[in-house]
Amino acid sequence: MNRIAAGEVVERPASALKELIENGLDAGARSIAVTLRQGGLDGIAVADDGHGIAREEMALALERHATSKMPDEAIEQVRTLGFRGEALPSIGSVSRLSLASRQGSGDGWRLLCDNGVISPLEPAAMAPGTRVEVEGLFERVPARRKFLRSPRSEYAACLDIVRRLAMARSDVGFVLEHDGRRIFSLPPGQDREDRVAQLIDRELADNHVIVALEREGVSLAGVASLPTFHRGSADHQYLFVNGRPVRDRLLVGAVRGAYADFIARDRHPVLALFLTLPVEEVDVNVHPAKTEVRFRDPAFMRGMIVSGLRRALDEAGMRVANKADASSTDLWQREAVFAEPAPLQPAPAYGSGGGAYGGAPLLGDRQARFSGFAPSGRAEPVAPVPVEAREFPLGIARGQVARTYIVAEAEDGLVLVDQHAAHERLVLERMRKALADGRVARQALLLPEVVELDEPACDRIEARIPELAELGLEIERFGPAAMLVRAAPALLGASDVTGLVRDLADDLAAMGDAASLKARLDLVAATMACHGSVRAGRVLSVAEMNALLREMEVTPHSGQCNHGRPTWIKLAHGDIEKLFGRH
Repeated sequence: MNRIAAGEVVERPASALKELIENGLDAGARSIAVTLRQGGLDGIAVADDGHGIAREEMALALERHATSKMPDEAIEQVRTLGFRGEALPSIGSVSRLSLASRQGSGDGWRLLCDNGVISPLEPAAMAPGTRVEVEGLFERVPARRKFLRSPRSEYAACLDIVRRLAMARSDVGFVLEHDGRRIFSLPPGQDREDRVAQLIDRELADNHVIVALEREGVSLAGVASLPTFHRGSADHQYLFVNGRPVRDRLLVGAVRGAYADFIARDRHPVLALFLTLPVEEVDVNVHPAKTEVRFRDPAFMRGMIVSGLRRALDEAGMRVANKADASSTDLWQREAVFAEPAPLQPAPAYGSGGGAYGGAPLLGDRQARFSGFAPSGRAEPVAPVPVEAREFPLGIARGQVARTYIVAEAEDGLVLVDQHAAHERLVLERMRKALADGRVARQALLLPEVVELDEPACDRIEARIPELAELGLEIERFGPAAMLVRAAPALLGASDVTGLVRDLADDLAAMGDAASLKARLDLVAATMACHGSVRAGRVLSVAEMNALLREMEVTPHSGQCNHGRPTWIKLAHGDIEKLFGRH
């Protein structure tokens, strides 16, 4: 019965690790050291310098339903992270557990629990505090053991637990070691902003806003990224309620609402938010592992998050996280030597196949794309419309609006094209065709680029190196927490390699191992296409605009981007006349 009940709290090594660290925090620890072997499958050790356990309470701590953490039986008033009387017996019933503890200047004591069988108490030489060691988790419960995942997957889950608890308590020092290697060492009393950036993304230190809001006895604090600093999934968003790390859909919805006007729906900000509120306003006992909460007034809490984020973003003003493009200065220096615009050559009619078109290439070397055109912003004469051009469904380019939308004149109306969305689809279809033909060209980087990620993200990418190579991305492991990119798909041109690799890691995490090879390649190709596309905000020449229109006409699915948004819309002549009251 104990082993069955243990499954409510201890599902995998990460579950046991969470309970042990929380016990140390509840004991007033100023530093906690975690040691893992094989992702926790072979061993977990957690040592803290808290106030320890009295000798007479050692055996009691391993009895089920025995806890000293509940104030006067009022479970809703619990302010601790967990119940030691629940966690330790549960873990001890399905493993070999060693519990050693010493209070202040007293003696140290240790007892062993082998799958529920407790040995007599014995002296132990140790520093003040508590040390718990767990070995052979679920070894005698094969039905549960076989459902545990690989050491890499279990380690990733353990790392996430330590990361969240370390973020929640920046006043406590944390050390994590895995298979004899130091993963990180965080000093006690660390500034919250530094702690969050160190654990999520070091670049966040220079690209964040501070969130601070108090209202009706509730306070919200934290760190949130600028809208221009974002990731491909919401996995990098953390919520803490009264110092407890929780997962709550309220956060995802509120963050999406706060950033709605600033960021694309398929991109996600990076943040860590800390809510502090009266204990009676939140129920932390919704789930046995206490990873979920229920707010008495969820609408108020959502409003707090949205208001706090909005205020912080408004105060950020014009700050952006994007780095300046060094090559843009070269374009200004070349103004005096630009050649006259090349005349637009006839392009194949819609449906003729092949995809060839006149004018300048839209992809490839940045200098080559601009070498035949006037600098961005200079007026450029429009070439005469050839007779055969009247057959083009997307018409002839007449200009660009807001450096984002191409305006074209078709025989039957006005066409508006989202240049980034359209080109994203074109690049994806090119990559798919090249992949099907088995000839995705790659372009070696002048200098190999090192991309820093956390270890689980590197593990995910390393496991997919052969698949990524099929798509032209030549990448290899570069130490525990970094990947080295030697070549990228030639179709992508001068794309953001660092952003590409980080988004690929996020996509692979969201997809998991169950997806088919084709599904994985398709998702990776779509992510690559997004990074290799013409960005909104880039000034295009008339020839470049026409080149994009012509390729759209011969490319499958070019009416929508890789995220399902339309790439172009048409306003028919009749609709335009109605707007001006001519009907």
